Amino acid sequence: MSQDTTISLKVEFGGGLELLFSNKRSHQLTVPATVPKSTEDNATKQADITFLIRYLRDNLLQERQELFMENETVRPGILVLVNDTDWELEGEGEYVLKNGDEVVFISTLHGG
Repeated sequence: MSQDTTISLKVEFGGGLELLFSNKRSHQLTVPATVPKSTEDNATKQADITFLIRYLRDNLLQERQELFMENETVRPGILVLVNDTDWELEGEGEYVLKNGDEVVFISTLHGG
């Protein structure tokens, strides 16, 4: 894949989520820049956070998917930061990924 067809980004997990992802807090990823809109047609769209969440589930998640995802997005109680900004301010799952982005997933539901 050439530079224009992929995006390099850093993904981090905290609050116990790293236990679901090979017990590794930080991951350097290269993902496709464009992805299928749906399985029914050949249309594509730019890779967004929704795609990234599915990608993480299908490629990095080791166990207990229900602790990370619910209804095709992150489960309630998981804070998502895009370049140190709450994803709610960036359009949540519709945020289009860019080269060099840093996406952090932090569980606020850990025991004490």
